[in-house]
Amino acid sequence: MPPTRRTATVEFVRGSVRGTRRRALASLPSLFTLGNMFCGFFAILVSIRGQYSLAAVLIGLSVVFDIADGAVARLVGAVTPFGLQFDSLADLVSFGLAPALLAFTLFSQGKDEWDPLGWVVCFVWVACAAIRLARFNTTIDPTADKRYFIGMPSPGAAGVVLASVFAFGDDMQGRDRLWVLLIVLVPALLMVTNIRFRSFRSLVSPKSGRPYGLIATALLLVVGFALWPVVTGMFLAYGYLFAPVLVPVLAPLGRLLPGKLKEALS
Repeated sequence: MPPTRRTATVEFVRGSVRGTRRRALASLPSLFTLGNMFCGFFAILVSIRGQYSLAAVLIGLSVVFDIADGAVARLVGAVTPFGLQFDSLADLVSFGLAPALLAFTLFSQGKDEWDPLGWVVCFVWVACAAIRLARFNTTIDPTADKRYFIGMPSPGAAGVVLASVFAFGDDMQGRDRLWVLLIVLVPALLMVTNIRFRSFRSLVSPKSGRPYGLIATALLLVVGFALWPVVTGMFLAYGYLFAPVLVPVLAPLGRLLPGKLKEALS
C-alpha cells in the first residue's frame, strides 16, 4: 500500500489509493455527508412550499447525519481531503442555505411586498455560515484543543432556528415580528466570532472509551424528544447558544459532580 500522511490522530488517505479496503473505509463517511446534503436540499424545497415544520425536521436530520459522518470517520480512522471539503459543502447547504430560507419564507408569509430587512438578515446568516466553514477548513491545527470550537458551529446555530420554529412557529409569521430576526442574526454573528463553544466529540466518539456517557446521553435525548420535544429542543439549542455565558457561572457546581461524570464532561 502506498504510504499515507499522518497528522495527529487523523489519517489522510491519498486520492491515488484505489481498490483497497482502506480506500473503501475512508469513503464511508461521505455517504453520511450525502445524506446530510440531501436532507438540507429537501428542506429548502419544502420551505418554499410552506411546510415549515417538515423543513425543520429535515434540517434536524441533517444535524444527525453530520454528527454521524464525523463519528464514522473517527471510527474508521481515516479522513480524505475530498471528504473534508465535501462535508463543508454539505454543511453550507444544510446549515447555511436551508435555515436562512426557512426563516425567510416563514417570516415573509402573507406579505405582498418585498422584505428587505429579512432578506439582508438571512443573507448575513448564509455569509457567516460560509465564512465559518471556510475558516474551519483553513485553520485546522493538530495541536489545538479539540474540546472547543472557535465560533459557534453551524449545526448548533441551525438548531436555534429549528427549536424556534417549533416553539414560536405561529408567532414568527407576520410583518410585526422583528424580534424574530434576532433568532437568525445572533447565532449568525456568533458563528464568526472567536468565542469558544464546547465540542462534544469526545462524548460521541466511538473510540472515546466512555460508552456510558454516550449511552446515557442518547437515552436522555430519546426520552426528552419523545415526551417533551419542544422543551427538549429549546433546552438544547438555547442552552448551547448561551453556554459561553452560563458555563463560567455554573462552573463551581461542577465540583459537586461525581469524578467519572466530571471527567466525561471535561
